[in-house]
Amino acid sequence: MLQDFFNKVRPHFEEGGKLHAFHSVFEGVETFVLVPNTTSKIGVSIHDAIDSKRIMSFVVIALLPALLFGMYNIGYQNALIAGKLAETSIWSMVLYGFAIMLPKIIVSYAVGLGIEFAVAQWKKEEINEGYLVTGLLIPLILPVGTPLWMMAVAIAFSVIFAKEIFGGTGMNIFNPALIARAFLFFAYPSKMTGDQVWISTETFCGLGYALPDGSTMATPLGEAAANSASNTSFYDMVIGLIPGSTGETSIIAIAIGAIILLWTQIASWKTMLSVFAGGAIVAFLFNVAGMENNAVANIPWYEHLVLGGFCFGAVFMATDPVTSARTETGKYYYGFLIGALAITIRVLNPGYPEGMMLAILFMNMFAPLIDHIIVQRNITKRANRLKK
Repeated sequence: MLQDFFNKVRPHFEEGGKLHAFHSVFEGVETFVLVPNTTSKIGVSIHDAIDSKRIMSFVVIALLPALLFGMYNIGYQNALIAGKLAETSIWSMVLYGFAIMLPKIIVSYAVGLGIEFAVAQWKKEEINEGYLVTGLLIPLILPVGTPLWMMAVAIAFSVIFAKEIFGGTGMNIFNPALIARAFLFFAYPSKMTGDQVWISTETFCGLGYALPDGSTMATPLGEAAANSASNTSFYDMVIGLIPGSTGETSIIAIAIGAIILLWTQIASWKTMLSVFAGGAIVAFLFNVAGMENNAVANIPWYEHLVLGGFCFGAVFMATDPVTSARTETGKYYYGFLIGALAITIRVLNPGYPEGMMLAILFMNMFAPLIDHIIVQRNITKRANRLKK
């Protein structure tokens, strides 16, 4: 039935049709709903049963646990600050979080996909599917207090200058979602850091509680960076009942997403494991270094791995197949350096207590170099074997 429908309306979108200006949009919708039946005509190709749109769909599914818990945590933090936690139901918290997140997700997809549709039509190319994931990642890695207009500007900057200018999906050097966050981090730092950006203070259709301006709730990393003690338990850190970016707080939700990505073989376990290994080793070294005046250095190494965006970055960002290392051996080096750099930035630069974003973007630049070194080393080894 679906195939018949697309076959019927296709002539209107082809050259000479009344809607030919929207051919890329039609093609993008059709290939999203139905698996394309076209194959490569030239060159050497290995065909798989799954295309890139299906891969992106699995990543979106893997992100859903973090999104759902993030919605609940938005309502939880709002009720906690209002002192109404005991009398607020779980469903009210979830619905409130949904009401807060829905406009952000709509704006993210509207701006990002709108630009990609326009570029695809202008270049007469098919629509890239990479933004299916990026459009959900961006709202999840931003504080809940980020204004919609600000997020729209960051998304436009990211899609244009971090993706389309390089040629679109598969050609970009940097992770577009992290570029959007970095843009906001440096352009509007007061909306990305501090202790007032992690709480939703508005009501929506009778949901939530109106909080006074200036209501604060510092993250555990923010408290440590200020050299103050944190009352957050390790249990809350793992469950995710702490202030933070919407999708980054619950380790359990992120772990469910990691299982989905590993089970479907979309993400590399080598990269993921190496990030945690690098972070754990460097954090342990700082623990034994005796830096008494640095509270972040004295955070137990295992807490470093569950705080901030470390887990979320290791699972969903470092494993990005476009911007990460592609050689199997290179994935170990790439992941390890991300984890090591993230903890190093946290400890040595109090101005950037969340070091995961900068660590991944920095290593995005060196992923091609790592792959080049690994490939050249293998070529040299084979050449030496031939000489013998």
